[in-house]
Amino acid sequence: MDTLKQTTNLISELCVIGKDPGGRKIRTICLSDIRAICAKTNLLQGEVEIACLEREVIPLRYMRNIGTVGIAGQIKLLSSSAAVCGAGGLGGTIIELLARQGVGRLVIIDNGRFVENNLNRQIIATESDLRRSKVKVAAERVSRINSSVKVTPVNRFLEASNVRELIAGADVVLDGLDSLATRLLVAGACNKLKIPFVHGAIAGFSGQLMTVCPGDKGLSAIYGPDMDKGAYGLETLTGNPPATPAIIAAWEVQEAVKIITGIGTPIRNRLLFLDFAEGSLEEIPLQQGPDGIS
Repeated sequence: MDTLKQTTNLISELCVIGKDPGGRKIRTICLSDIRAICAKTNLLQGEVEIACLEREVIPLRYMRNIGTVGIAGQIKLLSSSAAVCGAGGLGGTIIELLARQGVGRLVIIDNGRFVENNLNRQIIATESDLRRSKVKVAAERVSRINSSVKVTPVNRFLEASNVRELIAGADVVLDGLDSLATRLLVAGACNKLKIPFVHGAIAGFSGQLMTVCPGDKGLSAIYGPDMDKGAYGLETLTGNPPATPAIIAAWEVQEAVKIITGIGTPIRNRLLFLDFAEGSLEEIPLQQGPDGIS
Protein backbone atom coordinates (compact mmCIF):
# COMPACT_ATOMS: atom_id res chain seq x y z
CA MET A 1 0.00 0.00 0.00
CA ASP A 2 1.40 3.41 -0.93
CA THR A 3 2.00 6.01 1.78
CA LEU A 4 -0.80 8.34 0.65
CA LYS A 5 -3.44 5.60 0.73
CA GLN A 6 -2.12 4.25 4.01
CA THR A 7 -2.22 7.72 5.56
CA THR A 8 -5.75 8.35 4.33
CA ASN A 9 -6.95 5.02 5.71
CA LEU A 10 -5.32 5.61 9.08
CA ILE A 11 -6.80 9.10 9.36
CA SER A 12 -10.27 7.74 8.57
CA GLU A 13 -9.81 4.93 11.09
CA LEU A 14 -8.52 7.06 13.96
CA CYS A 15 -10.52 10.28 13.66
CA VAL A 16 -13.60 10.77 15.80
CA ILE A 17 -16.80 12.74 15.41
CA GLY A 18 -16.97 15.66 17.77
CA LYS A 19 -18.35 19.17 18.01
CA ASP A 20 -16.66 22.51 17.58
CA PRO A 21 -17.15 25.32 20.13
CA GLY A 22 -20.27 26.38 18.18
CA GLY A 23 -21.84 22.94 18.47
CA ARG A 24 -21.34 21.89 14.84
CA LYS A 25 -20.28 18.32 14.09
CA ILE A 26 -16.66 17.95 12.99
CA ARG A 27 -14.08 15.20 12.65
CA THR A 28 -11.10 15.49 14.96
CA ILE A 29 -7.92 13.61 15.74
CA CYS A 30 -5.75 13.68 18.85
CA LEU A 31 -1.99 14.10 19.13
CA SER A 32 -1.30 10.51 20.17
CA ASP A 33 -3.12 9.20 17.09
CA ILE A 34 -1.23 11.61 14.83
CA ARG A 35 2.01 10.27 16.29
CA ALA A 36 0.79 6.70 15.69
CA ILE A 37 0.25 7.56 12.02
CA CYS A 38 3.77 9.05 11.87
CA ALA A 39 5.21 5.83 13.27
CA LYS A 40 3.43 3.69 10.67
CA THR A 41 4.05 5.90 7.63
CA ASN A 42 7.42 7.53 8.47
CA LEU A 43 5.87 10.91 7.74
CA LEU A 44 6.76 13.96 9.81
CA GLN A 45 4.20 15.11 12.35
CA GLY A 46 3.51 18.34 10.49
CA GLU A 47 2.97 16.41 7.26
CA VAL A 48 0.38 14.21 8.96
CA GLU A 49 -1.38 17.26 10.42
CA ILE A 50 -1.59 18.81 6.95
CA ALA A 51 -2.90 15.52 5.54
CA CYS A 52 -5.59 15.48 8.24
CA LEU A 53 -6.65 19.05 7.51
CA GLU A 54 -6.77 18.38 3.77
CA ARG A 55 -9.33 15.67 4.59
CA GLU A 56 -11.25 18.05 6.90
CA VAL A 57 -10.08 16.23 10.00
CA ILE A 58 -8.96 18.80 12.57
CA PRO A 59 -6.06 18.06 14.93
CA LEU A 60 -7.43 18.91 18.36
CA ARG A 61 -4.53 21.25 19.12
CA TYR A 62 -5.72 23.58 16.32
CA MET A 63 -9.42 23.39 17.13
CA ARG A 64 -9.55 26.94 18.51
CA ASN A 65 -7.55 28.31 15.56
CA ILE A 66 -9.95 27.07 12.90
CA GLY A 67 -12.80 29.47 13.66
CA THR A 68 -10.43 32.36 12.93
CA VAL A 69 -8.17 31.14 10.12
CA GLY A 70 -10.20 28.22 8.75
CA ILE A 71 -8.85 24.87 7.61
CA ALA A 72 -7.18 26.43 4.55
CA GLY A 73 -5.52 29.04 6.75
CA GLN A 74 -4.17 26.44 9.16
CA ILE A 75 -2.72 24.47 6.25
CA LYS A 76 -0.98 27.64 5.04
CA LEU A 77 0.43 28.24 8.53
CA LEU A 78 1.76 24.68 8.85
CA SER A 79 3.31 25.00 5.39
CA SER A 80 4.97 28.36 6.12
CA SER A 81 8.28 29.59 7.49
CA ALA A 82 8.91 32.59 9.76
CA ALA A 83 12.24 34.11 10.78
CA VAL A 84 12.38 35.73 14.21
CA CYS A 85 15.24 38.18 14.66
CA GLY A 86 15.96 38.33 18.38
CA ALA A 87 14.85 35.91 21.12
CA GLY A 88 14.45 38.35 24.01
CA GLY A 89 11.46 40.30 25.31
CA LEU A 90 9.70 40.69 21.98
CA GLY A 91 11.20 37.65 20.27
CA GLY A 92 10.51 35.16 23.04
CA THR A 93 6.79 35.89 23.07
CA ILE A 94 6.71 35.95 19.26
CA ILE A 95 8.32 32.48 19.20
CA GLU A 96 5.90 31.16 21.82
CA LEU A 97 2.82 32.36 19.94
CA LEU A 98 3.98 31.31 16.48
CA ALA A 99 4.59 27.79 17.82
CA ARG A 100 1.13 27.63 19.37
CA GLN A 101 -0.42 29.00 16.17
CA GLY A 102 1.24 26.18 14.22
CA VAL A 103 3.65 27.99 11.93
CA GLY A 104 5.53 25.07 10.39
CA ARG A 105 9.13 26.30 10.53
CA LEU A 106 10.81 28.88 12.72
CA VAL A 107 14.26 30.32 12.12
CA ILE A 108 15.36 31.91 15.40
CA ILE A 109 18.35 34.25 15.21
CA ASP A 110 20.13 35.54 18.32
CA ASN A 111 23.70 35.22 19.57
CA GLY A 112 22.91 36.11 23.17
CA ARG A 113 22.72 34.22 26.44
CA PHE A 114 20.20 34.75 29.20
CA VAL A 115 21.23 37.01 32.10
CA GLU A 116 19.36 37.92 35.26
CA ASN A 117 17.94 41.21 34.00
CA ASN A 118 16.10 39.25 31.27
CA LEU A 119 13.94 37.43 33.80
CA ASN A 120 11.41 40.24 34.24
CA ARG A 121 10.08 40.09 30.67
CA GLN A 122 11.65 37.41 28.47
CA ILE A 123 9.01 34.71 28.55
CA ILE A 124 11.28 31.78 27.66
CA ALA A 125 13.89 32.75 30.29
CA THR A 126 13.87 30.96 33.64
CA GLU A 127 16.38 30.99 36.49
CA SER A 128 17.69 27.60 35.35
CA ASP A 129 18.40 29.03 31.88
CA LEU A 130 20.81 31.76 33.00
CA ARG A 131 23.99 31.82 30.89
CA ARG A 132 22.43 29.44 28.35
CA SER A 133 22.10 30.26 24.64
CA LYS A 134 18.80 31.98 23.92
CA VAL A 135 18.23 30.17 20.64
CA LYS A 136 18.94 26.78 22.19
CA VAL A 137 16.48 27.44 25.01
CA ALA A 138 13.93 28.74 22.48
CA ALA A 139 14.27 25.59 20.35
CA GLU A 140 13.72 23.40 23.41
CA ARG A 141 10.69 25.47 24.39
CA VAL A 142 9.13 25.13 20.93
CA SER A 143 9.66 21.36 20.95
CA ARG A 144 7.70 21.16 24.21
CA ILE A 145 4.89 23.39 22.92
CA ASN A 146 4.41 22.01 19.42
CA SER A 147 6.57 19.14 18.22
CA SER A 148 5.28 19.60 14.66
CA VAL A 149 7.20 22.85 14.33
CA LYS A 150 10.70 22.59 12.86
CA VAL A 151 13.16 24.99 14.46
CA THR A 152 16.40 26.26 13.02
CA PRO A 153 18.31 27.94 15.88
CA VAL A 154 20.93 30.38 14.62
CA ASN A 155 23.42 31.48 17.27
CA ARG A 156 24.92 34.30 15.20
CA PHE A 157 25.00 38.09 15.22
CA LEU A 158 23.06 39.62 12.34
CA GLU A 159 25.31 41.66 10.06
CA ALA A 160 25.53 42.72 6.43
CA SER A 161 27.57 39.66 5.46
CA ASN A 162 25.00 37.10 6.65
CA VAL A 163 21.55 38.69 6.97
CA ARG A 164 20.23 37.69 3.55
CA GLU A 165 21.48 34.13 3.94
CA LEU A 166 19.85 33.75 7.36
CA ILE A 167 16.38 35.03 6.44
CA ALA A 168 16.20 33.73 2.85
CA GLY A 169 13.22 31.44 2.29
CA ALA A 170 11.10 32.89 5.09
CA ASP A 171 7.53 33.88 4.29
CA VAL A 172 7.71 36.63 6.91
CA VAL A 173 10.38 38.13 9.17
CA LEU A 174 9.51 39.41 12.64
CA ASP A 175 11.36 42.07 14.61
CA GLY A 176 12.53 41.18 18.10
CA LEU A 177 15.57 43.46 17.97
CA ASP A 178 16.84 46.29 20.17
CA SER A 179 19.27 48.02 17.81
CA LEU A 180 18.19 50.56 15.19
CA ALA A 181 21.12 49.65 12.96
CA THR A 182 20.23 45.96 12.97
CA ARG A 183 16.56 46.69 12.40
CA LEU A 184 17.41 48.79 9.37
CA LEU A 185 19.78 46.08 8.12
CA VAL A 186 17.09 43.41 8.37
CA ALA A 187 14.41 45.65 6.85
CA GLY A 188 16.67 46.41 3.89
CA ALA A 189 17.43 42.73 3.36
CA CYS A 190 13.72 41.90 3.49
CA ASN A 191 13.03 44.56 0.88
CA LYS A 192 15.71 43.09 -1.37
CA LEU A 193 14.45 39.51 -0.90
CA LYS A 194 10.79 40.58 -1.22
CA ILE A 195 9.87 39.28 2.24
CA PRO A 196 7.36 41.15 4.46
CA PHE A 197 8.97 42.56 7.62
CA VAL A 198 6.87 43.00 10.77
CA HIS A 199 8.38 45.77 12.89
CA GLY A 200 7.78 46.20 16.59
CA ALA A 201 9.56 48.22 19.26
CA ILE A 202 8.92 49.15 22.88
CA ALA A 203 9.92 51.77 25.43
CA GLY A 204 8.53 51.71 28.96
CA PHE A 205 4.74 52.03 28.78
CA SER A 206 4.71 52.54 25.01
CA GLY A 207 5.17 50.48 21.88
CA GLN A 208 4.95 50.78 18.13
CA LEU A 209 4.14 48.46 15.30
CA MET A 210 3.82 48.23 11.52
CA THR A 211 4.29 45.81 8.64
CA VAL A 212 6.67 46.70 5.81
CA CYS A 213 6.08 44.86 2.55
CA PRO A 214 8.60 45.17 -0.30
CA GLY A 215 8.43 48.68 -1.74
CA ASP A 216 6.47 50.08 1.24
CA LYS A 217 7.49 53.08 3.28
CA GLY A 218 9.96 51.76 5.81
CA LEU A 219 11.83 52.46 9.04
CA SER A 220 13.50 55.57 7.65
CA ALA A 221 10.03 57.12 7.53
CA ILE A 222 9.85 56.71 11.31
CA TYR A 223 13.34 57.65 12.39
CA GLY A 224 14.31 60.00 9.55
CA PRO A 225 17.27 59.85 7.16
CA ASP A 226 19.65 61.19 9.83
CA MET A 227 18.88 58.54 12.43
CA ASP A 228 21.70 57.50 14.74
CA LYS A 229 22.28 54.01 13.38
CA GLY A 230 24.54 53.13 16.27
CA ALA A 231 21.88 53.84 18.88
CA TYR A 232 19.92 51.29 20.86
CA GLY A 233 16.20 51.51 21.46
CA LEU A 234 14.66 53.86 24.00
CA GLU A 235 13.89 50.87 26.22
CA THR A 236 17.49 51.01 27.45
CA LEU A 237 16.52 54.31 29.14
CA THR A 238 12.81 53.93 29.86
CA GLY A 239 12.84 50.29 30.98
CA ASN A 240 11.01 47.23 29.67
CA PRO A 241 8.13 46.17 31.92
CA PRO A 242 6.91 42.66 31.05
CA ALA A 243 3.49 43.58 29.67
CA THR A 244 4.76 46.03 27.03
CA PRO A 245 6.80 43.60 24.91
CA ALA A 246 4.12 40.93 25.37
CA ILE A 247 1.45 43.20 23.86
CA ILE A 248 3.57 44.33 20.91
CA ALA A 249 4.85 40.80 20.27
CA ALA A 250 1.29 39.46 20.22
CA TRP A 251 0.30 42.11 17.69
CA GLU A 252 3.35 41.27 15.56
CA VAL A 253 2.22 37.64 15.48
CA GLN A 254 -1.26 38.70 14.37
CA GLU A 255 0.37 40.60 11.51
CA ALA A 256 2.36 37.51 10.53
CA VAL A 257 -0.76 35.34 10.60
CA LYS A 258 -2.56 37.82 8.34
CA ILE A 259 0.35 37.83 5.89
CA ILE A 260 0.60 34.03 5.76
CA THR A 261 -3.14 33.30 5.54
CA GLY A 262 -4.22 36.31 3.48
CA ILE A 263 -6.90 37.08 6.05
CA GLY A 264 -7.38 40.68 7.18
CA THR A 265 -5.45 43.83 6.38
CA PRO A 266 -1.82 44.25 7.52
CA ILE A 267 -0.75 47.58 9.02
CA ARG A 268 1.13 49.01 6.04
CA ASN A 269 2.47 52.50 5.29
CA ARG A 270 1.33 53.65 8.73
CA LEU A 271 2.73 53.31 12.21
CA LEU A 272 0.64 52.41 15.22
CA PHE A 273 1.93 54.06 18.38
CA LEU A 274 0.45 52.73 21.62
CA ASP A 275 0.71 54.63 24.90
CA PHE A 276 -0.33 52.20 27.60
CA ALA A 277 0.09 54.75 30.40
CA GLU A 278 -2.58 56.97 28.83
CA GLY A 279 -4.54 54.15 27.20
CA SER A 280 -4.23 55.70 23.76
CA LEU A 281 -3.44 54.54 20.24
CA GLU A 282 -2.22 56.90 17.52
CA GLU A 283 -2.02 56.05 13.83
CA ILE A 284 0.77 57.92 12.04
CA PRO A 285 0.85 57.93 8.21
CA LEU A 286 4.32 57.53 6.77
CA GLN A 287 5.72 59.89 4.16
CA GLN A 288 9.15 58.66 3.04
CA GLY A 289 9.97 55.83 0.66
CA PRO A 290 11.32 52.32 1.30
CA ASP A 291 14.43 51.65 3.38
CA GLY A 292 17.82 51.27 1.77
CA ILE A 293 18.75 47.84 0.57
CA SER A 294 21.56 46.06 2.37
